Amino acid sequence: MFTLFGQQEKGRGYCDGVSRRDFLAVGGMMLGGLSLPQLLRAEAQSGIRNSHRAIINVFLPGGPPHLDMWDIKTQAPREIRGEFDPIRTNVAGIDICEHFPRIARMADKFVFIRSLVECDGQHDAYQCMTGRKKTAQQAGYWPAMGSWVSRVQGPADPAVPAHVSLMYTTGARGWGEPGSGGFLGMAHNPFRLSPPGRDLSQPPSGMTLNVPLERLQDRMSLLRGFDQMNRAIDRTGVIDGMDSFGQQALGILTSSRLADALDLTREDRRIADRYGTDDPTFQRDGAPRMVRHFLIARRLVEAGARVVSLNFSRWDWHGPDGLNFVEGRRNMPLLDQAVSALVTDLHERGLDRDVSVVVWGEFGRTPRINNRAGRDHWPQVSCALLAGGGMRTGQVIGATDRLGGYAARRPVRFQEVFATLYHNLGINLSQTRVFDPTGRPQYLVDPGMEPLREVI
Repeated sequence: MFTLFGQQEKGRGYCDGVSRRDFLAVGGMMLGGLSLPQLLRAEAQSGIRNSHRAIINVFLPGGPPHLDMWDIKTQAPREIRGEFDPIRTNVAGIDICEHFPRIARMADKFVFIRSLVECDGQHDAYQCMTGRKKTAQQAGYWPAMGSWVSRVQGPADPAVPAHVSLMYTTGARGWGEPGSGGFLGMAHNPFRLSPPGRDLSQPPSGMTLNVPLERLQDRMSLLRGFDQMNRAIDRTGVIDGMDSFGQQALGILTSSRLADALDLTREDRRIADRYGTDDPTFQRDGAPRMVRHFLIARRLVEAGARVVSLNFSRWDWHGPDGLNFVEGRRNMPLLDQAVSALVTDLHERGLDRDVSVVVWGEFGRTPRINNRAGRDHWPQVSCALLAGGGMRTGQVIGATDRLGGYAARRPVRFQEVFATLYHNLGINLSQTRVFDPTGRPQYLVDPGMEPLREVI
């Protein structure tokens, strides 16, 4: 891990006294694995588009209960329906859970998918990050969504990585993994900004190397000395070419553009307050409830990131504690406030056509409530929430049967959602392909998978 610490700036600190430049953690770069200059070189080879569209991918670790969120069954028996009541939204005919009043008031800006199918049933973020089912034979093969975009479109701004992760490392490991570059290579791994166990306003500890910003130029001078010696040997121009990427890497690591995106003291306090108050406590083996990471995600895409992923809280409430409805009352209002603030923010800034938002988990929950007042794993059907991206919003896609156990109308597949998100970025799915290491052409989604016709 490579960590940058700077001196305290007067009047520019967080509430805990940490400077806005106090840290930037760059996982796996410059020390072990692939260097940041190599990443930049690979992205440069893929070309850069003029437009800047983006995706914010919100993962709810543990499997959110679709029956208690967007698909409440008012006519079902009590043991199916649960404890929550529906409320009307500002779109006629669409009712959602009472614990999402803010989203209800702006439902015309959302798409509620009630019939997400073909969940692989595994307790991790893999399918929500890649669109693929995880198999032992292909573990680590398929690139994450952000990796595809990094490879195909490159960075929108040379000072901001294309693929950024705000996901916390979690006790249940699979809930904190934002995916990888897969067969595209480590150059397109996510640029991870959330150190384990820390929020973005606190400096990480236990890093391998701590380099004060004020001394970084001295170290770069040392590196330049080695480069000058190597130039006497290498007359092919390779060293000179590497220098330009090294300078670009240094620009990312010390760029005020990236640091400023992480600095919430630069945000209008009234806007920041919309998102609510962070709860940095890790929810057992899940993630903390960091509502202002939604704001940081918006700031990152505004700064130039193309795909930002984050994880929020823990939604696995069926165990011995049986706290499905207790935890629902705690977590749903926080998600409601964070998501509604994010989407409002995008619309007010004129970013609603350029930035797509998706909120989902790995699978749904059983229609029948168990004897511990929880709902068990249910991969047969799940849900998702979409916003932005220039999509036709204010609608529900799909429906489940009377008990909410199976898709009864318009089953939606994960790869259809991914195809929609890629389409919103301006990627031509039929013409975009990359050859894997075996020489086989690979596409972003499987043949036949197309964007959701209802929203395009």
